[in-house]
Amino acid sequence: MTENETPEAPEADLREETAAGAPELQEHDRLAELEEQLADAKQQILYAQAETQNVRRRAEQEARNARDYAATGFARDVLSVADNVSRALAAIPDDLRVDERFKGLVAGLEATARELDAVFGRNGISRIEAIGQTLDPHKHQAMMEVPSADAAPGTVVQEIQAGYMIKDRLLRPALVGVAKAG
Repeated sequence: MTENETPEAPEADLREETAAGAPELQEHDRLAELEEQLADAKQQILYAQAETQNVRRRAEQEARNARDYAATGFARDVLSVADNVSRALAAIPDDLRVDERFKGLVAGLEATARELDAVFGRNGISRIEAIGQTLDPHKHQAMMEVPSADAAPGTVVQEIQAGYMIKDRLLRPALVGVAKAG
């Protein structure tokens, strides 16, 4: 061995290893970067799919609500007709109900009331049961307190105006009288 060869030989071998390893290292870094980008892209796709599904569900719910509750304003207006028919029937004395001259009128009013009830039923509108129920502020509006020995305090003992629900929503609260302790 010559004097020149000894010191340079180990450096030359090191340079060859480094030069050969550098492209491998760069390729490994590039591969890791691409895998990270792929993982990010997959995550973004999952988020986009979830958001699309949420938007679709919200749109379906809004469409369902629009169908179910579209008639709310109209239904509120028709409730006054139902109230007036009920008042008219309640105002007819028993002796006039059996009078031949008024039987047609009474039958017509009763038929109108039945038809209104049928139309309400077909459209998901139901009357709120009030008498004998515990006051529910989500369905009843207390208009007065009535002393009562027969009913527990907080029980509805009088219905001033009928209340109605449309599907599961309040259309109009029942106006009621509530029992109070005597």
